[in-house]
Amino acid sequence: MRLFLLSTSMFVCIFSFVGCAGFSDQSARSGPSSEGPLFVNSNFLPQGVAVGDVSPQRALLWVRTDGPASVQIEWATVSRWEQASQSPAVVAPVSKTAAVVTAAETDYTVTIPLEGLSPATRYRYHVLVGSLDQPAMQLSASLAAKGEFTTLPDSETSAAVTFAWSGDLGGQGRCRQGMGGYPIFDVIQRHGLDFFLFLGDTIYSDNPCPSPPNAPGADFKATTLQTYRARHHYQRGAAALQQFLRSVPVYVIWDDHEVRDNFAGPFDEQMPAGRQALREYWPIASPEGDQNRMYRSIRYGADLELFILDTRQYRSRNEDLDGPAKTMLGPSQLQWLLDGLRTTTATWKVIATSVPLSVEKGGHGNDGWGHEPSGTGFGRERQVIVDAILGQTIKNVVFLAGDVHWVQASAYDPNQDGVIDFHEYMVGPLSARPGRLTAASDELHPTRLINESGYQNFGVVRVSKHEFEVTVIDEAGNTRFSHVVPVRP
Repeated sequence: MRLFLLSTSMFVCIFSFVGCAGFSDQSARSGPSSEGPLFVNSNFLPQGVAVGDVSPQRALLWVRTDGPASVQIEWATVSRWEQASQSPAVVAPVSKTAAVVTAAETDYTVTIPLEGLSPATRYRYHVLVGSLDQPAMQLSASLAAKGEFTTLPDSETSAAVTFAWSGDLGGQGRCRQGMGGYPIFDVIQRHGLDFFLFLGDTIYSDNPCPSPPNAPGADFKATTLQTYRARHHYQRGAAALQQFLRSVPVYVIWDDHEVRDNFAGPFDEQMPAGRQALREYWPIASPEGDQNRMYRSIRYGADLELFILDTRQYRSRNEDLDGPAKTMLGPSQLQWLLDGLRTTTATWKVIATSVPLSVEKGGHGNDGWGHEPSGTGFGRERQVIVDAILGQTIKNVVFLAGDVHWVQASAYDPNQDGVIDFHEYMVGPLSARPGRLTAASDELHPTRLINESGYQNFGVVRVSKHEFEVTVIDEAGNTRFSHVVPVRP
């Protein structure tokens, strides 16, 4: 057992190497707990709970208390819990973490890994919360929340998967309103998801939320650690978002508004504070020894590998002229992506990029991947990725993007040989002003599938061994676009 109370640039974390019994409950999709309500006492955890970065053997559980408290997680497979509940003589082989103290240094948030899990298995967890002087053995009387999640299948198992993605929450004054706060999450939850990819702009730190019409508490611009935390805290007050996070595992990455509009990583003095607040409020896995790294890949069975890019932390200044020295990803992340695309055995290779491939975004240089007439942009590095896809004949590549607040889908034939080499689908916003519609640039020789603005939206992806289906759905639940890509053998 190792307990880390991390520095101010990290989050509090506990690593437990006590495994669960390896009994397989083949996965039902994420949804309401089979043992009843997921939440027991909201006074203990007023911002709810979240499960994130689930893998075949691991999951991260996030909670926040309203002050110093002792938190412990106990978990077991659903089948073991149910056997125990049906027979008083049977005791569930429950695994427990050590009790962890929430502290002001991390705004009373804690992310707790559950380790040693079995693939494709349904687990149930209990969150126990007590006072600092309460012995761990007494915490079982302080049940604050309970829920379930399913681990991912291993890389040898072909399994269909359904997930959704979007971004851009609470921008341009369209913040928490009404009882649910952000009711679009109720719409997303209806689609029987295995997980949700939150593709950046989880807050709009640089956009005040005037009240009314919004719920009070965010009518300011964030520039410091405390104010960034306050904006994340405000988002978690939305009842619809809390309910969604209790039911659907998430994989989260940032974009610009977690710090400020179009920021360029190491050149922005506010980045460390914005990054720390993001890490405190979302369960994001990082390798030991590099706790600021957020780019990572998710392998879901034999047919999907999702490469989640960090397009902010390592980038050059947007206004720099494009050329060999200019980078969006930084050399280490770029090589990681190229190696991953080359070596993965997954049928579908999905690259999640918070900024689009083919939209010229003006301002202080081009904030997206493409070129701009001024000579800025990140087109050279994008071409390195494209050349790798073409040169190594990497098939079944799909890009998922957001950021610009409209729906766009394109099929690209960059070498103009008449064969589509990859697709890009862009969605959003979840709750923000729709963007000014712009067509995809001609650099990658796109075939336009849709280019539409004016509504809040998200995308649902259904992946199987044979096809990749994308459906775009608006905030009222209406289907706006659907497209199927058959697998290229």
